[in-house]
Amino acid sequence: MDKKLRQEKLKMWKENLAKLEKELEDVMLKKGEAAQQGDLSENAAYTMAGEDAETYRVQIEQVKKIIGDLEKGAN
Repeated sequence: MDKKLRQEKLKMWKENLAKLEKELEDVMLKKGEAAQQGDLSENAAYTMAGEDAETYRVQIEQVKKIIGDLEKGAN
């Protein structure tokens, strides 16, 4: 892959990473708000926020790997 294309991909993936990190932050705020509603064992909003947070964490790790590979010139 040529250098210009790699740089364009890096920019795109870094923007994607920033977006995912912001979305994770928003979900964690919602999780905190839901936690204040009382009994967590029956709190669907809290459970959903936790599941959403885990999804974002996995996506963030995948994007970080892609960025690392691009920075090494692997892609």
